[in-house]
Amino acid sequence: MTTGRGTRLIAAVALSLAAWMAPANAARLFMPTGNLTSQPVGHYEFCQRLPNECDERTPKEGPVELTRQLWAEIVAVNNDVNTRIIPRTDMEMWGKEEVWSYPGRYGDCEDYALEKRRELMEKGVPAGDLLLTVVRQPNGAGHAVLTVHTSLGDYILDNLEARVLAWADTKYRYLKRQSETDSGEWVSVRDDRAPMVAVGSVR
Repeated sequence: MTTGRGTRLIAAVALSLAAWMAPANAARLFMPTGNLTSQPVGHYEFCQRLPNECDERTPKEGPVELTRQLWAEIVAVNNDVNTRIIPRTDMEMWGKEEVWSYPGRYGDCEDYALEKRRELMEKGVPAGDLLLTVVRQPNGAGHAVLTVHTSLGDYILDNLEARVLAWADTKYRYLKRQSETDSGEWVSVRDDRAPMVAVGSVR
């Protein structure tokens, strides 16, 4: 008998299989990045608490090969974390903004991303291919997702979206993400797609 979680996992695999079979056009496979930029305040404080988490060095080489097995693991982790963690804002949990942490039962967007990163690293994906990423939503609000850097392009794991989408197929404006070679450094993203109409700021 298929459980509720099993049904959701099957649905998530079906919804996102097309992305594996037909990624974004070749010009948009990989997120264009620029120079080193400022580390988000929440990630800096996370690194101060857990320095080993931000001292991972990955040799500069090709991205992880996106096999069918890895795709299934990515979809499963995304679905499981999105289902297991109950969304709560940092203000609700901590009484202040920008607290990045591994979630227990509850979590904010960056906590979902951190947990997905940790679980995929446990499955053997290199740290340099699992990149915390800061984006702006269409309404102008800041948001954090996880970018998985693969041989077939950059894919986004998002607590607000059941599907795993190619980065260029999402609705976000990309601002910055972790460096592929040093988990404690961040680089800018040169998102030159058609601009969104949005207000607000992101730290």
